[in-house]
Amino acid sequence: MVPETPVFQAYCGSEPPRFQNAAELEYAKVLDWHGIPWQYEPTTFVLARDDEGRVTEAFTPDFYLPDQDLYLEVTVMKQSLVTRKNRKLRKIRELYPDVKVKLFYERDFERLATRYGLRKASLARWSSSTAASARSSSTLTRSSHAFASSAQS
Repeated sequence: MVPETPVFQAYCGSEPPRFQNAAELEYAKVLDWHGIPWQYEPTTFVLARDDEGRVTEAFTPDFYLPDQDLYLEVTVMKQSLVTRKNRKLRKIRELYPDVKVKLFYERDFERLATRYGLRKASLARWSSSTAASARSSSTLTRSSHAFASSAQS
């Protein structure tokens, strides 16, 4: 659990978000900084059930952007370790063809940081330092349209 939960302006959920890791917090700060309305883990997609109808596999994307009707899943795992997430995303696309979902890798955030002048101080290898998070949230500067359009591509 990430200890810091700042007050968000663009957050659309009813309960305060409880992030599972620092990467989720970082993305929430980016979305919020740019005024992009977002929700945290609002939907769980059932991917498989057993013979009695009990859920045996499900997937809950990290963020939902209602203005773009887009779900985002954030990972900082090495590319070689994300096979399971990629498999679940393929299943979502098969079972829920109208749902738009994007897996954001660490390299995607690095590209955004380079392209739009973002700083990812608190994204780098997750020290739980509040100072790093504070630095990153105070240095994010670019338009919400740039981030949102990058997220959809």
